[in-house]
Amino acid sequence: MQDIHGSSEVQNNVDYPIGTILYTLSTTHCMTVSLAQGGEGPGTMWGREKAQELLTEAGFTQIEIHQLDHDIQNDYYPIRK
Repeated sequence: MQDIHGSSEVQNNVDYPIGTILYTLSTTHCMTVSLAQGGEGPGTMWGREKAQELLTEAGFTQIEIHQLDHDIQNDYYPIRK
């Protein structure tokens, strides 16, 4: 899984260099695409903590979070049941 790199806690994103643009992308693209496809539209930049919570609820027991050196915008989640 791939998702925007960020925290579920707004205060943890304040000093992130591209935090403002990621919140903008999250609300103007990600949330609206989710709603348009019948999803829940979970809101602004749900972050690592919420991603881990939802993956655990979905039954995944092995959740890792990685960033790639060339990609400061995204987190990558190898997940397994």
